[in-house]
Amino acid sequence: MTTFSTSRLKKLVQTFKKKRIAVVGDVMVDKYVWGSVLRISPEAPVPVVEVEKETERLGGAANVANNIKSLGGEPLLVGVIGRDANGGTLTRLLKEQGCSTAGIVRDASRPTTNKTRVIAHSQHVVRIDHEQRRDISSSVQEQILSVLRRNISSIDGIILEDYNKGVIVKTLIHRIVELAREHGTIVTVDPKFQNFFEYKNVSVFKPNRKEVEEALGTKVNSEKEVREAMMAIKKQLNADNVLITRGEHGMSLLDREGAVEHFPTRARHVADVSGAGDTVIATLTLALASGASIQESTAMSNFAGGIVCGEVGIVPIMPQALIETILSHQS
Repeated sequence: MTTFSTSRLKKLVQTFKKKRIAVVGDVMVDKYVWGSVLRISPEAPVPVVEVEKETERLGGAANVANNIKSLGGEPLLVGVIGRDANGGTLTRLLKEQGCSTAGIVRDASRPTTNKTRVIAHSQHVVRIDHEQRRDISSSVQEQILSVLRRNISSIDGIILEDYNKGVIVKTLIHRIVELAREHGTIVTVDPKFQNFFEYKNVSVFKPNRKEVEEALGTKVNSEKEVREAMMAIKKQLNADNVLITRGEHGMSLLDREGAVEHFPTRARHVADVSGAGDTVIATLTLALASGASIQESTAMSNFAGGIVCGEVGIVPIMPQALIETILSHQS
């Protein structure tokens, strides 16, 4: 089991402040409508939610960037928004969190992705999505690559955050990975089914169990099945490391040398899994960029994901909370 001394853990987290991480992917606004249910509608057998408040938060790749910022790193968010009200909301939220908007590309032909979650008594009632899933144009791809080329010398890591909303397309994946390899920059990937086998030669490939099962067409439940799945993925993608997140079963890692390690879940109670994967990839990448081993990085990200699962709604993680949680678990 991977453990940390107090000095080692604090040194790694302190080093987060010196790291700049590019997050490339599907950005979105997460809107929450909070309320209570006191009756059933007379018009249909559905609950009537009496609204108490509404909040807006950064979602998707923007939430990954927000987690990097909250952990002390410097995110460079590279994504696409429309010329619409939600696009204005997203840039406002980024500025409020102290995140740069220099990598945001505006495309008038598509809307800014927006997810509205209705929550009553801490439970999701319904989610409403406004989005456009078609692939971004070649000209928008070039604008994204231009941002990365201008900044590559100052970037310590690149996260490819794919939500199947059309920003992460095959050609862009290949060109970003090639650019990163030319400069010795680590690349971590949070994939989806559509481009699953396009992410060749990356530093860490981090799917969840459901995505693995869809991609391989087989169940992945036992540790033996997990090991076989990771080995198949590693062979096909030539990834340095493969990390599968397994929900209540924690995480499983296949490292560069072929060693397998299983990390039990650190979620003490689960209130909401929204955004947990974003927190995991952000923490993992910052830790790797800060000199942590892949085992240390996985352990830290596992704890980080467990913390945010205990909160309702998408929330970033703070460095002190991460340190205290890890040390208290080891004592």
